[in-house]
Amino acid sequence: MPLPASGRQAQPGSVAAQQSAGGPGVDTITSSIQVTGNYAGSVPSQNTPNGALNLTLADAVKRGLETNLGTVAANDSVWAARAERTKALSALLPNISANLSETVTQVNLAAYGFQFKLPASAGFSIPSVVGPFSYSQAQGALSESIFDPVARRNWQAGKETERASALSARDARELVVWAVGGTYLEAVATSARIASERAQVDSAEAVYQQAVVRKTAGTNARIDVLRSLVELQTQQQRLSSLEADLRKQKLALGRMIGVPLDRELALIQSLDPSETALPDATTAIDRAFQHRFDLLSAEARAHAAELALAAAHAERLPSVSVNGDYGLLGPNPASMRGVFAVTGSVNVPIWQGGRTRGDIQEAEATLHRRQAELADQRGRVEQDVRTALIELETAAGQLRLAESNRTYAGETLAEARDRFTAGIATTVEVVQAQEQVAGAESDYISSLFSFDLAKLTLARATGEAESALPDVLKGARP
Repeated sequence: MPLPASGRQAQPGSVAAQQSAGGPGVDTITSSIQVTGNYAGSVPSQNTPNGALNLTLADAVKRGLETNLGTVAANDSVWAARAERTKALSALLPNISANLSETVTQVNLAAYGFQFKLPASAGFSIPSVVGPFSYSQAQGALSESIFDPVARRNWQAGKETERASALSARDARELVVWAVGGTYLEAVATSARIASERAQVDSAEAVYQQAVVRKTAGTNARIDVLRSLVELQTQQQRLSSLEADLRKQKLALGRMIGVPLDRELALIQSLDPSETALPDATTAIDRAFQHRFDLLSAEARAHAAELALAAAHAERLPSVSVNGDYGLLGPNPASMRGVFAVTGSVNVPIWQGGRTRGDIQEAEATLHRRQAELADQRGRVEQDVRTALIELETAAGQLRLAESNRTYAGETLAEARDRFTAGIATTVEVVQAQEQVAGAESDYISSLFSFDLAKLTLARATGEAESALPDVLKGARP
């Protein structure tokens, strides 16, 4: 039974977290989650209540595991692999059939070369057409493979392929947790930016009103009013852009978890700033080698290729089978008698025109490809873990710096506003301080999102995203 040359299934979609330098304020780490293909879609959920829907992270992940198209497609692949294994097993099990028939026939003996020409003195003749006559038959048949090494190894290869598909389905669940969790966190971060930006708008409006009052009193120039007005409208533009981003992110999240797109989603869980101990790289890699389902699936597919090669070699071995039937036969149902036949056979391949050698070469090529993919997958898993550790370490450092910078920027703005109120500073100083606060707040939220996403990415890299979610982001187990 030939296997596909590659054990890697056609990509139904992908999930990837990206971390890059550069941000809206000072240079900092900016993270994002990219979800494509099946993992960005879902089937409609049947238990979505009417009205606004309050969602925790655990609620969103639970809905995603139930309805996301990535898990649905993966489960369908498991069923298909199970069907192939069942068909391979049928070659080893008895095949039993039964039939009941009533036959009416007439035979032209002359058509078979029987022509009887007797002399007239014989006093009788043999007709060339016999019949019509009829007979009844009720029969059961059994065929059983006693020893077939090819069929047995094909069945074992089918079992490994089914196991590989089941492991791939488990890996699909990991990707769904990563995709839904990352998208949820991204939307929560945008919500936090909106809250921060509204505070910036209120602050800019207060400065603008103060500038107008001072201009009316003749203690400020008109340029101070215009400068504060430009700052106010700039903050309002940012707020409008963020609100649009949040609406689109909620639509994307709703598509992933099977929620109707006309429902309002209220994300009631906040980002988690709690410190996380950075695990040792060797320990994390060992955990990944034990728990990454895509790696375990690649190992199972390589083993299936080994069994397929063994099946190809077994084509040179003899096979033993038995066939038998028992039934009732007679000219009519009332006069049927028992009849039976049993046949045992041994098939010894001697020469098949090179087909066996061709099957062996094809199976060897498939095995070589699967082993190469397995080695590459191990390297990819190690790279994922080491990259996730770097991102988590970087995000933790950036978060500490962003939190400190946020405090200093707030103090700077407070002092600048006091100086402006006292009349010893212009709006230039206040606007600059406002921009610093806006950048510091945005950097802090971006760093906090990067930190939480890095924790989730590390859990995915070690194959523990679903099981470790409560510990990673303080949620409830889905």
